[in-house]
Order: sequence, then structure tokens, then C-alpha cells
Amino acid sequence: MSENMSTTTPVATPTTPVEARRPRTWIAGTVLTVVIAAFLVFDVLGKLFQPDSVVKGTTDLGFTTDQATVMGIVLALCTIVWLIPRTAVLGAIGITAYLGGAVCANWNADKPLMSTTLFAVYLGVLLWIAVLLRRPALLAVLGLRRGR
Repeated sequence: MSENMSTTTPVATPTTPVEARRPRTWIAGTVLTVVIAAFLVFDVLGKLFQPDSVVKGTTDLGFTTDQATVMGIVLALCTIVWLIPRTAVLGAIGITAYLGGAVCANWNADKPLMSTTLFAVYLGVLLWIAVLLRRPALLAVLGLRRGR
């Protein structure tokens, strides 16, 4: 008795090309990321190249130019880590800590509250919105959305 043991498995062939489209939230998060990154890079360059206006502002806050250089390096590293998708959350945490220091420095120097002191808070909130728009799965981690 010989049985035919061969079985054929259907081969899947795509009939229509699949277009990879990004969700609008990801696009909005990316645009916001670019705007924030441009601001942060501008801040880094000011701290590293130290034009007169940055030196004056830094010394008014009670920091030396050497400390400004270190702040610029730290901010540059945190920004780079934030821009890498796999490490974006770690970078966002680092930038948030940096911005917390900016709030304390401005508060200690009696700068205007709404326009100067809290600017770092506004920037930090926008930064985290950008991260969440780029990676909505983080909402579930934070307990703000149920996992799918």
C-alpha cells in the first residue's frame, strides 16, 4: 500500500503592494521633536562657543564659563540619546533633569516666573508629548492607556 504523503502548502503572494504609512501622531511627534531638537542644539552651541550674550546670562545666573561648557556637553549627550529612537526615553529623562536644574537656577536668580523660570517646564512638557506621540505604547506603561 502506497500512500501519497506529499502535501502542498499554498504560497502567499501579495496581490497589492503594501504601503507603509506612518500614523499622524508619529508625524506630529517627529515634527515636534525636530523643533525641540533645534532649540536644544542652539542652546548647546551657545554654551560651547560662548558668545558674549551667553557669557553674560550664565554669569548672571551664578555659573562660570567652565560650568557652562560642562552643561553644554551634558545637554548635547542627552539630546543625542533622546534623538535615537531606542534610547529616547532615557534621553528624555536626562533632558528633564537638565531642565529641572534650569528652573532652579532661574528661580534662585529671581527671574520672572511665567516667562523665564517656567520656560524649562513648558519645554519639558512638549518634549514628553513628542516622545509619547512618537511612541504611543508608552502610554500603557504609564498607566494612561490599556495595553492592546
